[in-house]
Amino acid sequence: MDFLVQRSDVGEFRRRYRWMVLVVLGTFAVLTGRLVQLQVLEAELHRTEARTNIVRRTPLATSRGVLRDVNGTVLAANRPSYNVYVTPGVIDLETTWPRVVKLMGLEPEVQATLEAYIREARDGPRKMQQTLLKVDVTRDVVAALKTQEVRGRKPRPGEGLVGVDVAPVPVRYYPHGELGAHLLGYMREVDAEDLARIGDHGYRAGDRIGAVGIERRWESYLRGQRGWKKVVRGLSRPNLNPEEIEAKYLDEPRQLDPVPGRDVSLTIDIELMRAVHAAMRTQLAGAVVVVDVRTGRILAAYSKPSFDPNVVSGGSGTKAVREAFRRLYADPLRPTLDKTISAAYPPGSTYKPFSALAGLADRLIDARGMVNCRGGYWYGKRYFRCTSVHGNVDLHEAIVVSCNTYFYALGEALQNAPGKTGIDRLAKVGRDFGFGAKTGVGTNPEAPGRMPTRSWYRRRYKGAFRGGFTLNAAIGQGATTVTVLQQALAYAALANGGTLYQPQVVRSIETSDGTVVQEFPPRVRRLVELDQDHLGLIKRALTDVVADRHGTAHAERIAGVDVAGKTGTAQVSRATPRGVDPDKVWYFNRDHAWFTGYAPAKAPEIAIVVLVEHGGGGGKNAVPVGMRIVQDWENLKAKRTAAHRKSTEKVP
Repeated sequence: MDFLVQRSDVGEFRRRYRWMVLVVLGTFAVLTGRLVQLQVLEAELHRTEARTNIVRRTPLATSRGVLRDVNGTVLAANRPSYNVYVTPGVIDLETTWPRVVKLMGLEPEVQATLEAYIREARDGPRKMQQTLLKVDVTRDVVAALKTQEVRGRKPRPGEGLVGVDVAPVPVRYYPHGELGAHLLGYMREVDAEDLARIGDHGYRAGDRIGAVGIERRWESYLRGQRGWKKVVRGLSRPNLNPEEIEAKYLDEPRQLDPVPGRDVSLTIDIELMRAVHAAMRTQLAGAVVVVDVRTGRILAAYSKPSFDPNVVSGGSGTKAVREAFRRLYADPLRPTLDKTISAAYPPGSTYKPFSALAGLADRLIDARGMVNCRGGYWYGKRYFRCTSVHGNVDLHEAIVVSCNTYFYALGEALQNAPGKTGIDRLAKVGRDFGFGAKTGVGTNPEAPGRMPTRSWYRRRYKGAFRGGFTLNAAIGQGATTVTVLQQALAYAALANGGTLYQPQVVRSIETSDGTVVQEFPPRVRRLVELDQDHLGLIKRALTDVVADRHGTAHAERIAGVDVAGKTGTAQVSRATPRGVDPDKVWYFNRDHAWFTGYAPAKAPEIAIVVLVEHGGGGGKNAVPVGMRIVQDWENLKAKRTAAHRKSTEKVP
């Protein structure tokens, strides 16, 4: 019978059915396993991801540390600033924009430029991106814009300033403007290279970072650390209970408070800096450094011309920054260069005391021995000129009247001394006093200066060395160069008996409430081996440079101001800086004017160095600046002593 015979298509169906069942069961097994993975094994991970979708961290801004001078006067702080932003795709150009223009008082040309940009951006990918409209608007503008806000409900068409936002932005503020700008430094916006290098330290696009000076060197202390606060997205909808939602989705901790930056207390005296600025007012360019001879602490570091750090830090917008730097870099007087440490100059006659110490130590000169100056000195076939005809002079008088002839003779004696290397001996004494090497002050790129040696000249002149090089080095000319800070520290070592200090510009690190976190005591760099009798000879001569009627600084002295020092007139190369007006070339061909010394002469407390770039004679142009600074320093000291005495008398 046919129905008892199994049909072949039925068997095929059953085989396919079994495979279908297996596939379905396998699929369910996979789905079940996946559900177990998602709901059990990875449940916490996905709960965290889900919470992240509705919970975000809002950054909490920190405040940058304050810079203060030695007396607590604020040198750099933060002030509130407000920027105005507009969203092109949201703002109504027919109703809202005209009101914004009126409230902000925009000029017609500025209005036209901004409106054209907004119209263009409305049709592009940037239509929903906030665009900066104006930086650092006045408080009156902020108040006017804020009064137009609609709060607590959705604004009606044409109401409020939809698409316009006012955002607070802290701005670094330097209350003393250009005064001390090179030392303090300024801020700049981090770029892509910075983010690639230090992005893992918490920096983000738009942050500002110290660019130069103290701001850069002490960035890690000053910047502080951001905080954050967790918030739930969409809590503004009326049907939600914010407290219940926050309790459900916000885990602990809900907030991390920002850590403000550390305050940095400097050794600088801003009142003394102001006195330096006043004394240098009639000079086009130069530098002044004042240090404490007992500690090496820098009391004043002044470089001219300067710049306004408030502008170049970006407080007035990127356009103002670009324009400011364009002008600064085009100026042949180099206002961006820190001339206290980043430039090296021939010291001229201010180096003669160190040449004298080299000759005295090697017994090549007798302090009472005479040299006849007839206006110059013959060495071989070359005639080395002096500034005048001085007649017979000994060491004391040679320093007092700044006789080059005496030191040319000293240079020849060094050159011809048996077993000595001449110019190398001068270089060694210079290095003992810190010349020819960076001081390590660490504020800006530092020039090491140069104490040339025989081997240096041989490399420079292809193996040839001439004895005249030693004669030039003995009067601080030739290839010898020093920085203004090196000079100040070296003369401080002369004043204090031979202690060369490490220069110090930061006194302590403090919290915002004034608690001292770290102090920096004075550090000795080197104890210079000196014969104190020889040093006494040099110091008496330096005193008479000012006190003796024949001294090169006597004519410009101030009665009652006790100063010892040395003048210098350093020759310069005749290379004219690029872009200089031909009518002004004469200025760049003039000699540099120096005055270096210490005060009071009898019991030194400060060392002072004045460099007037292309100032001409040191006695005529640098000495008056130094004298006035010392006088102002003495007046400041007397005023503060009187104020302290008066305050202590009031205490019962």
